[in-house]
This record gives sequence, structure tokens and C-alpha cells, in this order.
Amino acid sequence: MKIAVYPGSFDPITNGHLEILKRALNIFDRVIVLVAVNPTKQTRFTSEERVAMIKEAVNDDRVEVDSFDGLTVEYAKAHGAKHLIRGLRAVTDFEYEFSLASANDFIDSSVDSVFLMSKAEKSFINSSMIMELFQSGVDISALVPASVIKRLKK
Repeated sequence: MKIAVYPGSFDPITNGHLEILKRALNIFDRVIVLVAVNPTKQTRFTSEERVAMIKEAVNDDRVEVDSFDGLTVEYAKAHGAKHLIRGLRAVTDFEYEFSLASANDFIDSSVDSVFLMSKAEKSFINSSMIMELFQSGVDISALVPASVIKRLKK
């Protein structure tokens, strides 16, 4: 069984993230969406809220949702995953992702990074932009799952 971990802050999850997940499921038998918990990073939603939003948005028994506050590579190894899924939107993402993949390879070269390019129509979507648009009164329902809209309106 081919297992991959799809790590991220998912603060909040977007339809761009879901599109990458859907494509990853065409390659892997099981994908663990891993909400990264970084105590030094300011997030809008708690890790529990982010996990709940993802679970509400994803209806596929091949997807597991979890959170973790350690090294992603260590989590992957502990869960039998040999691949980390990363989405790329633009050239600016590449530099950061290349550094991250290199660091992960240094930690454990048996876990490979797999990069999936966002579709052009979703390449501008990121969590920060979602929040900015929402706070400006823009209808973002085409950009995020209903579970995010519900929590943003609270």
C-alpha cells in the first residue's frame, strides 16, 4: 500500500489544497492530511478546528486527518508513509519547497517529496488571501469548502 502524508498549516484549508489532495489520491492508496502544529506560528484557527474543517470537507475513506507538532519526516516514517505531498502554485513556492525538501532529505532520505502543481485557475489561492478577501466582504465560497465558511462566519 502506497501511503503519503500531505502536511500543511491549512489555516484554513482551501479548494486549492483539496484539488492537490484529490490528485494525490490518484497516485497513492492512502493520504494522511497532516495539520502542522507550530507553536511559533500565529494561526487563525486552532489545530483542532483545522482538523475538523478538513474532516468536514473530505469524504473519502482513503483520507485520514491528523495533527502533529514534530518533524513531518518522523511522522511519515512512524505511519508507514514514504512520500510527502507538496503543492506548488508559482515560482515563489519553489524556492521554499526546495529548501524544505532538502532539509527533509537530510533528516531521512527514505522519505521523498512529491510536488504537484496547482491548476492555473487555483494558483492564486492561499490561506492569507482567503482571510483578506473574507475580511473585505468578498464572497469566497468558490475558493474554500463550506466547513471554512461556517467557521469564518462564527
